[in-house]
This record gives sequence, structure tokens and C-alpha cells, in this order.
Amino acid sequence: MPSIHRLSDPLINQIAAGEVVERPASVLKEVLENAVDAGAQAIEVALEAGGIKRIRVSDDGCGIDKADLALALERHATSKIASLDDLESVGTMGFRGEALAAISSVARTSLTSRADGASHAWRVDGPGQTPVPAALNRGTVVDVQELYYNTPARRKFLKTDNTEFAHCDDAFRRVALARPDIAMQLSHNGRVSQRLAAGDMTRRTGALLGDDFLAHARAIEADTGPVRLTGFASLPAYSRASRDAQYFFVNGRFVRDKLVTHAIREAYRDILHGSRHPAYVLFLDIDPHTVDVNVHPAKIEVRFRDSRAVHQFIYHALERSLGQSGAGVADHAGTDPAAPSPAMPLRPSPGYPAAPTPVQSPLAMEAATRSYYDFTARASDRPSGLDALPRAPEPMPAPTPGEAPPLGFALAQLHGVYILAQNAQGLVLVDMHAAHERILYERLKSVLDGQPSIQRLLIPAVLSLSAKEMATAERCAAVLADMGFDVSAAGPQNLGVRSVPSLLAAADVPELVRAVLADLEDMPASDVITARRNELLATMACHGAVRANRTLTIPEMNALLRQMEATERADQCNHGRPTWTQFSMAELDRFFLRGQ
Repeated sequence: MPSIHRLSDPLINQIAAGEVVERPASVLKEVLENAVDAGAQAIEVALEAGGIKRIRVSDDGCGIDKADLALALERHATSKIASLDDLESVGTMGFRGEALAAISSVARTSLTSRADGASHAWRVDGPGQTPVPAALNRGTVVDVQELYYNTPARRKFLKTDNTEFAHCDDAFRRVALARPDIAMQLSHNGRVSQRLAAGDMTRRTGALLGDDFLAHARAIEADTGPVRLTGFASLPAYSRASRDAQYFFVNGRFVRDKLVTHAIREAYRDILHGSRHPAYVLFLDIDPHTVDVNVHPAKIEVRFRDSRAVHQFIYHALERSLGQSGAGVADHAGTDPAAPSPAMPLRPSPGYPAAPTPVQSPLAMEAATRSYYDFTARASDRPSGLDALPRAPEPMPAPTPGEAPPLGFALAQLHGVYILAQNAQGLVLVDMHAAHERILYERLKSVLDGQPSIQRLLIPAVLSLSAKEMATAERCAAVLADMGFDVSAAGPQNLGVRSVPSLLAAADVPELVRAVLADLEDMPASDVITARRNELLATMACHGAVRANRTLTIPEMNALLRQMEATERADQCNHGRPTWTQFSMAELDRFFLRGQ
């Protein structure tokens, strides 16, 4: 066996480079973090050949003294920590003291810097070299050329110039999002691709993710003592097929953390289809003593001291914000979509007003709908929603002039699928099945948290099932009972259904029970309530919701609109599709060229 010996410093640095310097973007990340730590107010990045040929980063920070310049390229040399206490409460982006040494071991690296108060700048061309005078107004310039020139085997693993530039662009975006107060510029092969002025978080987010993202996002701001979450999270309508627009920062540091990702995914679970991904830019500020950022060489992962508390905080903060329906906002089209939107309260009402007839003009219809608005705003406290409305209403006094609900008053039904309503802003278009599905789903969740209300069937429904379906019904009988289904075998291949949840009394019972059994088929009975209950409830709500081509009366349409205003997450159905949209008068005027 060979004898044990010490590795040379160059080899040690190249081993470290294997952990720290994965590709040009890794170099750019480390150098940008140093510029931020130096207090820079402006940073310029120039790349050549995707960063493979050259990465040049200049900043106007505090600079480095001549005496420290050569030391900056040495292994484990840093100005940012000096003791274990410093390591346990790191407040800077870079701190390990190995990045510049690792970079200079696999690339030709020069460091030029002028410290505050120095008469001129100094430059050092690689580790162990003597600094020489140089010209520079202020700050520091790090110039990295010919990455992996001395390790060709590693260079073979790099991708095309365009691919490597895309990774560098992403590293640049992360730092730019974390520090909107710093002016930043990125150029590639002499062409500027990003020029960002210093500003606030909203302006920087719009510049990098687009104004379309901001228009379809909710502003997040939650604070509980030592933990604070801010930023923007997209509404489900802006979901994406990949995770390319997900940015999460802990104390200004971009991280990828499984616990955080799970918390965010759980917050979107009820409003986003499983194959889609949300877009977000979120910032978690937390006491540095309660988070360990020294668990990965590239500082991309963190460990929280109380991980469960952090998970629950992120989950509830997002769930509350995303759960606020835009239907509860008086001006959906004209307000900031990121602003919270309170839902409309329901009030009990004993009577029914007369509905306008379809032959009336829209203006006459609006006046008539006001006479029964009070009823329809209160009608949704009945268990089965739409089907509880009687057909012989009595007139009621009109509400106060100017009173108008956010989703307006129903005008008509389009092809038995959409509800057309008029509000103060213009035209509201509602997908009645998607909207009712969300309403039923939220009610089923709240009802099943207590004792479910059941509807006994006058004549039990008897279903003819396969042997597999019968076995599922027998295995999950207790789960079905907890949900409000009273089922029992009525023969070798027959299942008798004696009751269903009262909220689904109007549903097609055989179809509903078959759908629930299909969901239960591959699910262990012990896991149903704890892990996948909501999936079952979504299936039940879908089958219980009002179907397309069903004719609704004007009072029924208004009842649905009022229920939407009082329901959390009513902007999307259980599958993440939008339930309604607003067409403002300005949009309609532009379409018909009015005033032109």
C-alpha cells in the first residue's frame, strides 16, 4: 500500500475547484457575491464565449489593500469570518475563503483593486505573484480567462457557448433580484443583454421576470417575530411547465431547499394542476443564528434549526395570500393584482325577489337585478347552493343606490356554459361549472373537518360493480362513512348506497360513487384522510358541481356569483383553471373602436 503523504497546494486547490467551479456560472456567482460584500453600488459583467473564454466583473466597492491583494488568491483566506461565532451567524454572501483560490487554480486569473483612500490601484496576476501598479478609478476588477485551460478533461464537460451563457445569465439574475439597490449590467461578446438601474424590488422583478408576471402575481408580506417573508407569487393562471421562474432567497442568498420547495408546493396544492409549476420571487429574512449556510461548498443549500416552524410559516403565509379571491375586490381590472382581496360576507335572507325577464334591455335588467340582490347575496347559506333556490320569488326592496357586488349582476347564460354579468368595471364572464366546483370543494373541506352532514336517499341506489371495485368499497367502508357515504353490499357484484354528503345531494350518485372508488382503489385506507383526502374531495366536488348545458335562472346565477365572492381561492377551480375573467369598459371600447 502506498505511503500517506500531503497533497500539494495546487492539487488541493484543483480538488476544491471540482466542488466550487462546476461551470462558468459558478465562477460568476462567487465573484458577484464578493462584489456585493464589498458594498458595490454598481457592477458590470462582461462575458466571452459563454464565460468559457473570459469572465470580467468590475465593481465600485471598497477595494482591497495592496498588502491583502496577493493573499486574496490564497486558499482559505478571507476577511469575512475570524471565529466560530462569526461562522454561526454569517451575514455575508461569500465567506469560505476558497472560491478565488479554486478559480485561479483552473483559469488564468488577475485581480485589480484600488482600496478607498489609496493613491492608485494594484494588480496581481495569479497566486504567489507580486502586486504591480495599475490604473483603476475605484473598486475591484476580477478577470478570469480560459477556464479549465490546464485541466482539459473537465473542459470537455462544458456545453455550448449559448448554454453556458444561459447559466451565467441565471446566476446574474439571482444576484440582481436579491439586490435591487445595486445597478447591474451584463454583456456577452460585446453586446449588452441586461442593463438594470438601481431601484426597488417591484421594479427589479418586473425588469427580470416581466410585467406580465407582476400582473398575474400576488404580493406576499408576512411577519411573525424573527421571521419575515416578502416577494411575489404567481396566480395559477400564470403557471409554467418548468421551474425556470422560481427564486427563493434566505437572508439575501439564493437557495434550493427541499423543505422550502415542499412548503410552497403544498400552498399551491388546491389551486394548481400537478404537472404545472408556480413562478415566484420570495425573500425569507430570519435570524442568522437559526440557519446554517455552511452545508454545501457552493452555498446553495441551507439547514434551519427549527425546520418545521419555517415550513409552516412559509406554507400558511402563501396559502393565506393565494386563498384571497380576486372576486372579493371591487375593481379587479384596475387595481394591483398583487394586493390582498377580502371576500364578501354572506347574510341570511328570508324572501325572494322577482327576476327580470330576458326581453328587458341591459339597463333595465341592471335596475331589476338590484331589487333582488339582497336575496342572492344571502342565499348561499343553504346546504346545496344552487338547487336550494325555489322558483316562486317575492319582491324585495332595492338596495342602497350605488351598492354593487364585485362580480356584478347576472345578465344571461351563454350556451349553458358561461354566465355573463355586469359590474361597475364592465363585463364579467364566469365558467359556471369551474366556479361551482371550487365552492363545493371548499365547503366539503370545511364540513369534513367536523361531522359531515348527510342526505338519506329515499330509494337506495344499487350499483353493479366489478370485483375490484367491491373489494375497494369493503376495504374503505370506514373512510366512505367518514365522508358521508352509507354503503353496503347488496349482492356479490352489487353495492347499495343509502346516503351521500348533503352538499352533493343533487349529483349523479352512481357516477359519483364510482369516481370516488376509482380514487380509493390504489390508496391504502390508512393514508386516505391524512395524505390524499383533498384529492377525493376534489373528485366529489367535480361530480357534484353544476354541469354544462344546465339552464340557470337569473337568481341562481346571482347566487353563484355571491358564493364565489365569499369563497377562498374562488379565482381558480380545483384543477388550476380560471373561473372568471373581467373585460373592462376600456377594453370593450378599444375593441369596437369607440372614440377613435
